[in-house]
Amino acid sequence: MQTIQSFKKSLFYIILFFLSRSAHAQFTGDRSYVSGSSSNSKDSILKPVRVHPDNPKCFLFRGEPMVFLTATEHYGSVMNRPFRYERYLADAAAKGITYTRLFLLFRELQSAQNPYSTCKPESPDYIAPFLRTGPGKALDGELKYDLNQWNPEFFSRLDKFLALASHYGIVVELTLLSNTYEPPVWDLNPVKAENNINGMEKIEWPDYITMRNPKIFDLQKKYVRKIVEVTKRFDNIIYEVCNEAGGNLQGNSKNARPWEVNQWQMQIADVIRDAEKDMPNKHLVAGLEAYNDSPWQQSSDSTFRGLKFDIVNVHPLPNTTYHGKSYYMGDFMSKQLKLRELLDFCLATYNEAKPLNFDEDNVASSYKDYEGWTIDRKRAWVTLLSGAHYDIIDFSIINYSETGTDSSQKYLRTWFKNLSAYMRSVDIVHAKPIANWLKEKPDHLLAAVYGIPGKDYNIYLADERELTDKDAGKPIRGNIRFDLPEGSYEMRTYAPETGLYSPGISIQGSKDLQFYTPEIHGDLVIRIMRIN
Repeated sequence: MQTIQSFKKSLFYIILFFLSRSAHAQFTGDRSYVSGSSSNSKDSILKPVRVHPDNPKCFLFRGEPMVFLTATEHYGSVMNRPFRYERYLADAAAKGITYTRLFLLFRELQSAQNPYSTCKPESPDYIAPFLRTGPGKALDGELKYDLNQWNPEFFSRLDKFLALASHYGIVVELTLLSNTYEPPVWDLNPVKAENNINGMEKIEWPDYITMRNPKIFDLQKKYVRKIVEVTKRFDNIIYEVCNEAGGNLQGNSKNARPWEVNQWQMQIADVIRDAEKDMPNKHLVAGLEAYNDSPWQQSSDSTFRGLKFDIVNVHPLPNTTYHGKSYYMGDFMSKQLKLRELLDFCLATYNEAKPLNFDEDNVASSYKDYEGWTIDRKRAWVTLLSGAHYDIIDFSIINYSETGTDSSQKYLRTWFKNLSAYMRSVDIVHAKPIANWLKEKPDHLLAAVYGIPGKDYNIYLADERELTDKDAGKPIRGNIRFDLPEGSYEMRTYAPETGLYSPGISIQGSKDLQFYTPEIHGDLVIRIMRIN
């Protein structure tokens, strides 16, 4: 075993010089994502964001490789009249956010756990795709809807949002439909019979995401076709069929099973593709097979192989399964970390020929504090350095506070800006997860290694202890050990919180190189780049 002379204690001094910016530019590079119009405007118009032809785990947008990363408002920018989305998008662009999400026909109910969000507008401020005309009042006290009349305000606001996002180079996931979860949420839906003048079938809420009711199903298809027709000119969009589609809801034998909900999803996907059949380049369609509600299981195999989705959208939760194995990626709003399960799921599915997108991670998002945001930061780094994509809801972004709070700006939003800048310095087309590369690491550290063997190694080390661990928060240091091919390399450390590199150390490739890590509080990146 060769020891690097303890680097002559150099790594100790690296931390002392952590604020040095001397070589920051070398690693951050200038491969920024395109904002505004592309250098090849014709290509940008003809070719919407798509799966990268040389690497199916990342995207190609306006000639540049892209990874989806966001800390986003709660998907209600268009539906919520007082929300000033111009401020939200400008701040998102300044933070290097590449992706956001919109719910188009959904409205959530305020709750004690989460009373405020952009998806929970006050009734007079809710903007639906359909006009409120009356006669009569809907269940929310406002006029009933006429489902045969489109709402010009909704479509004007949608068009302006997408145009501004396009200007900033932000990709928008348009979520067309959603599970309605429970009767009080279904009561808010314009399609419920009591809320419109169009004679829709009176149904129980689980039937909304099935083909059981011809009038409702026809209305859904008409609405989806309308959305596609008015948005298909944008190159910065993808379509999601349904948010959190589920079957066997509440364990009721009368409710649709997952396979029946999946049939409905595929019919909706066919509407999208038929609406675009004359376009030379089609938009990507994202989704996930329906979960089984009772007992809870979120399968993913059919989505990776079989169902007609281009992108696999997963919400990392307990009992998410792949190839017969269950991954416990954290309970909803639990403030759990669960980094190892997250990493293992990303690695297990990496060889599938579809991108994996965690398009809503809600393990800690309702906790607007340093601890919760640290969990979000760690899960985001692990996800991206495992070749997947990441979205959490930033619940500090609400009406009249469209850029968040001072604290979320200082912590969460700056941390995501750092991660976005870091990923732009990595050749994501040729990089991949490098599993089992570290031969040794300190206890309690999870390692996600991503890069190009022999050229660029990005070693993310994170304290994986849960907040409930009696030693949580105590600093960690110790040895890491690895092999490097022959050649000259430069090693630096990078702080995810500050976004700064340390000065570098020159090392030579060899077997069994050892490095005594600096003291780690939370997480640290060690980057090793070949210099000849």
